Amino acid sequence: GLIGGRLTFGGHLSAIRKGEEMTLDVFAKQLGVSRQHLCDIEKGRRAVSLERAAKWARLLGYSETLFVRLALQDMVEQAGLNMKVSIEAA
Repeated sequence: GLIGGRLTFGGHLSAIRKGEEMTLDVFAKQLGVSRQHLCDIEKGRRAVSLERAAKWARLLGYSETLFVRLALQDMVEQAGLNMKVSIEAA
């Protein structure tokens, strides 16, 4: 999950999962998606909506701002835009 050395949303999820020593199966169940779907997200083959990014942050006890920023940055790069996303909680 690194694009040009940058932490992607999928890379971040993967790091959390490995840090918790969870299998793809267990983590996917916790997030309410299939193992294959989670694998695609971790590998950057599939994007995550901002709503889902925020929901997963809450579910896992992480910063919504961080999760949403990573998901948004992935979208910006997938659109071929060379821009850096920065957001803050309202």
